[in-house]
Amino acid sequence: MNSPAQPRKRRRHPHDDAPDTSREFARIAELPPCPERDELCDEVVRAWIPMADRLARTFRDRGEALEDLEQVAALGLVKAVHRYDPSRGRPFESYAVPTIVGEVKRHFRDHLWSLHVPRRTQELRNQVRAASRQLSYRLDDRGPSVAQIAEHSGLTEEEVRTGMQALESYSTLSLNAELPGSDGDYSLLDTLGEPEPGFDRVVDRESVRDPLRALPERERHILYLRYFHGMTQSHIAHRLGISQMHVSRLLSRACERIRAEVEGADGEPGREEPGAAADAGARCR
Repeated sequence: MNSPAQPRKRRRHPHDDAPDTSREFARIAELPPCPERDELCDEVVRAWIPMADRLARTFRDRGEALEDLEQVAALGLVKAVHRYDPSRGRPFESYAVPTIVGEVKRHFRDHLWSLHVPRRTQELRNQVRAASRQLSYRLDDRGPSVAQIAEHSGLTEEEVRTGMQALESYSTLSLNAELPGSDGDYSLLDTLGEPEPGFDRVVDRESVRDPLRALPERERHILYLRYFHGMTQSHIAHRLGISQMHVSRLLSRACERIRAEVEGADGEPGREEPGAAADAGARCR
């Protein structure tokens, strides 16, 4: 006859060694805000601080000092103690653990990333990082491939690539940072371009193209002689058989019309802003 099946031994929860503070929490729930309640909360926090420190140590290899992580975890513990409601029948550790871990993750998200990175991207970074470390112990020095990380972590290859890019984007580089292989003679600052005046000229020319076409033919001709051939107003007047004063008025009127069309978004079309007429006259002399 077969012996009766032995009951399966329950796996010990990692927080089963936590202190029993149910009596303190019951008393805290009964008290209004008062010194006695604050003292009880402090007592509970001190009892659970070893668990908070243990949770903080799980994040110690992510570039932040352990002492700072322990302080953040302690803050999460304090929040959990003050918000915990024992009447719901939920064990304190099942409420405190996600509260503490969430506080630590928020610390990383809000204070350690130089730029705002979507939460999903940060999660992918952590998953890829963990999978890469686990596989590095099994593979050669070349490290795991994208396909191997994807298979190990359950992510798609595209998600792995996103996580790998985030691994390189945790903090910003100084513009004086040396570029690889430059032997200290070339930095990121040297890769930046300088302002190109030609671009501004292209924009200026395109902005006056339509207003120029809308001018009467004689005014277009005068502008052409003045600005493309460099002729003086007196020379233009002699060539066209009109007075120099008439040439000056035509140039000023043409410049004002073009200026009004180009800057029409900043004011009423055709209406000169203060100083605009003088400026137009100066450009047309």
